[in-house]
Amino acid sequence: MKANFKIDKTDRKILKILQTNGKITNAKLSEEVGLSPAPTLERVKKLEQAGIIKSYHAELNAEMLGLGVNTFVQVSLKGHNKQNIDSFLSRIEKIDEVVECHHITGSGDFILKVMARDIASYQLLMLEQVSDIDVVDSLQSMVILSTFKNNKEIPLPQVN
Repeated sequence: MKANFKIDKTDRKILKILQTNGKITNAKLSEEVGLSPAPTLERVKKLEQAGIIKSYHAELNAEMLGLGVNTFVQVSLKGHNKQNIDSFLSRIEKIDEVVECHHITGSGDFILKVMARDIASYQLLMLEQVSDIDVVDSLQSMVILSTFKNNKEIPLPQVN
């Protein structure tokens, strides 16, 4: 992605609309931003090529799919070196229930977001997969009781 890519007010409008409705047709998008379809599509393609628009996704209802337990897990490694980090990441990458993995500062090394069917399957996952990673020193689980804000839209910088 180009860090110096300049977005104008029209690009900003396009990005805001696409964040809320990735399935919008180009005709409807062009109507909402006040351009004809060809220039609108050209702008979207430029935003994609610049890496500002990374992908389009369907947001699924985890609860309806039977994934009722969501947790954050703080992970501390036995040593904070490249070999341990690479080893940890290669194993975590293979665990589908780990939907996010962030390298962090502070008392832990990583924070994971984990989705599981229920507490029993979560416990099994932690015991048989995550804590079984040889470089893991400790885990601290935080079960998500309720989510009050889960905004998929990122704030867009103001245009001068």
